[in-house]
Amino acid sequence: MNSRMLTLTRSGCPTTMIWAAALAVACLFATATAWGQGTPAAGSSVSSKVGVIDVRAAIVGTAEGKQASAELQSQFAARQTELENLNKQVNDLRQRLQASQGKLSPDEEGRLTQQGQRFTQQLERKQTEYQEDVNAAQGEVIDRIGRKLVDVLDRYARENGYVVILDSSSQNSPLLYKSTQIDVTQDIVRLYDQAYPVKAAAAAPAQSKPAPKPVAQQPPPAAQPKPKQ
Repeated sequence: MNSRMLTLTRSGCPTTMIWAAALAVACLFATATAWGQGTPAAGSSVSSKVGVIDVRAAIVGTAEGKQASAELQSQFAARQTELENLNKQVNDLRQRLQASQGKLSPDEEGRLTQQGQRFTQQLERKQTEYQEDVNAAQGEVIDRIGRKLVDVLDRYARENGYVVILDSSSQNSPLLYKSTQIDVTQDIVRLYDQAYPVKAAAAAPAQSKPAPKPVAQQPPPAAQPKPKQ
């Protein structure tokens, strides 16, 4: 899925930064608690296995994550199109005013300027509402998948003798290097899909265009009254 605003991506929008950090902490605390409860008796051997997981990639890579991304894209497709059309109207008006400087009457120039300003205000408001709704929808999906992913990771760590599993996708990760041999991301995705299989969609959702980035629109130039002859 290509939309930067809709896809549950691995990269750096503020929403993914927040949930990734929160989920990383949750993963570490959850597994630490479990290990603490199962601390071996004195004199017994202690495992020293260390693992690494890319939490963002794991969530995106699950069948449930892929299905949720497609559903979000379909859910917000009409609003993406509306934003694209409104953005085009603003740009068309601005270009028309720039091309017609000195050729329009003051009244016509003023009317077009006011219209452009109204469109710009609508665009900014709708973009803000759209991004807030997308963030809320993404947050619900990530919270739902993330909670179950923690359970899968916790069980995997205990059953395989890991003493710590670090999240390499966290902004504050101390990792400077990781070996692919200790990366458990794909193992967790596989176990998650086994534990939480998704039902096949009745029909594949239509592919929509990537969402437009929020851009700060410059209002059309204010009308300049012409001096009376």
